[in-house]
Amino acid sequence: MFIQTEATPNPATLKFLPGRIVMPDGTFDVQDPAAAQSSPLASRLLALPDIGGVFLGYDFISVTKREGEWQHLKPAVLGAIMEHFMSGAPVMDAGAALGESGGEEFFDPADLETVETIKDLIETRVRPAVAGDGGDITFRGFKDGTVYLNMRGSCAGCPSSTATLKHGIQNLLRHFVPEVQEVEAVV
Repeated sequence: MFIQTEATPNPATLKFLPGRIVMPDGTFDVQDPAAAQSSPLASRLLALPDIGGVFLGYDFISVTKREGEWQHLKPAVLGAIMEHFMSGAPVMDAGAALGESGGEEFFDPADLETVETIKDLIETRVRPAVAGDGGDITFRGFKDGTVYLNMRGSCAGCPSSTATLKHGIQNLLRHFVPEVQEVEAVV
């Protein structure tokens, strides 16, 4: 098994590409070993020293370090991913809840058409680009001209996430949806 790695804009996060589907539906984002119990793969990775977060996407695994250097941590992460897939264990336990949006959506029903346009732009233009960097951004809400987005994976805590939000996503949404005035990240 050959696992490729890619740097992400977040220096604390590396993207691992195992050459197979990791999460056929949804995503899974976890920083706490106790919360990772529904994923044998995430549990295995969070058990490694200095690993502080795991994000499982469609065909990638983003791993965020707390401390240390990637040159020392990367072999252990590669080994854990390889061991997991070679064991035949599931990525997620049956019936485990997957995270998509990070919570309930909120918006005025009168803004439904605007919200549908915003969500379509996020799904077709923003999420694929962000997934390429090992993260995910999902719609959370729209109120008084402000779009609220949930950033996960390598996007969470990334030094360039503010620039991505304010210059990239905000400009894109303003261009196509005049009602959008601002974009904010929510946890």
